[in-house]
Amino acid sequence: MASKTVSIWLDPEGDFLEVIFDRSRPGYFRETADDRVMEKLDDQGNVIGFSILRVSSIKSPAPIELVLD
Repeated sequence: MASKTVSIWLDPEGDFLEVIFDRSRPGYFRETADDRVMEKLDDQGNVIGFSILRVSSIKSPAPIELVLD
């Protein structure tokens, strides 16, 4: 089984988190139902990452949940 690398960037000053599952494919960000969260999709619509704005606003232990189309 081939290993996979997940890239995680946290910018505490910008209050921003980005997680990318596949850096080998170009993609674009799309809004979600939660205005803090953006999905990163490849050109075929597969989710290859996500970003969260205002990370520090997440105070509850409840997860952020999104429905992927």
